[in-house]
This record gives sequence, C-alpha cells and structure tokens, in this order.
Amino acid sequence: MRWFFLILAIAVVATVYALGPRGEKFSDPPFELFPDMDHQYRVNYQKPSDFFEDGQASREPVAGTVPLGFTFPHEGNNDDLSTPLDFSRGDSYADTGLFGDFYGSGYPETLKVDEEFLARGEQRYQITCTPCHGESGNGVGVVSKYWAIPPTANLIDARVSAMPEGQIFWTITHGKGLMGPYNGVLSVNDRWAVVAYVKALQAAAGN
Repeated sequence: MRWFFLILAIAVVATVYALGPRGEKFSDPPFELFPDMDHQYRVNYQKPSDFFEDGQASREPVAGTVPLGFTFPHEGNNDDLSTPLDFSRGDSYADTGLFGDFYGSGYPETLKVDEEFLARGEQRYQITCTPCHGESGNGVGVVSKYWAIPPTANLIDARVSAMPEGQIFWTITHGKGLMGPYNGVLSVNDRWAVVAYVKALQAAAGN
C-alpha cells in the first residue's frame, strides 16, 4: 500500500510542477526540460571580445572557405553570388516525389543516374545518414551505441525496399518520426542522389 501512496505523491508533484501556477508573473526564466538548443552562446554585432588578440568579436571568414552553396566572384561569373544548390523549387515530381497525392516511382527525367550521380549520393549518405542508419543502411549506426532511442529504420529491409523512389525522397525531405527534415541540408538533386544510393544498397543486399 505504501508504494501506492508514494507513486501517487510523485504523480501529484509531477503534475503540479508541470502545470505550474497560472496567472502569476515571475522575474526568473521558466525551467525548460527540453531547451532544444533555443539559447546559444553568441556575440552581438560590433561587440569587443577578449578572446581574440585583436579584441574584435566579429571575424572574417577562414581563408579558403566559402559560404555553403555560394562561390566568390571570379572572372567569368560576372560577380554572380547566386547559389547553385536548389533546396526548394516547386511542386513537380522532381521537387516533391509525388504525382498528385501518390508517391512516384523512378527518377525525374532531368537527372542522369550514372556512376558520378551514385558517387555523389554515397558521399551525401556518408555525411548525413550513416550516424543513424549505418554504413550499410541496416539501421545500426554509431548513434545506436550511445543513445537509448527507438531503433532506426533498416533501409535494406524488404519493407523499405518496396517503397518507390518518390516515397524515400519525400521522407528525406520532410522527415519521419524522430528523423527531422533534410530539405534544408540536402539540395533537391542531392536528395535524389541519396535515394539512388539507398536503392543501390538495397540491391546489393538482395532486396
């Protein structure tokens, strides 16, 4: 019986703590159980900093680096700084993986699925997908060794192998479950390249 009252007391305290007083004002910031990286260390514009020798917090780009997806002006590009990476373009099959309300099969006609395309997909897969899905796509990535999270999707499982290319593209774009969307990380063409590489992994596994 004592365990019942103990559990009941913990439940009541947890409920009160979660709901909190209503209609009252507090000067202290609220406790955030899941801060989700909302508060980051940063330096305001034009503010000094003792960390760097010159005392300036604002730093120039590291030599030899360029912003993601952009190129510095050079002879021949007419100072064009527009990005060659398209992260969102429209509502065509190539951009959504859908024909109306249905997932499509195959790849957009504008893409040339060759060795170079697969190599690009492998590179992007290694960078963005292996931590969770593993090198072979079996869902046993390095994350599974350190975090108690639900099992990651096994990409070479028969269930996933049966999915059309458009569905895999859509999932990469919008995410599913604990997997967030990658439409801001992978360009449209890179997402299709990853789809092609995943299909290659499935074929290699005999699925």
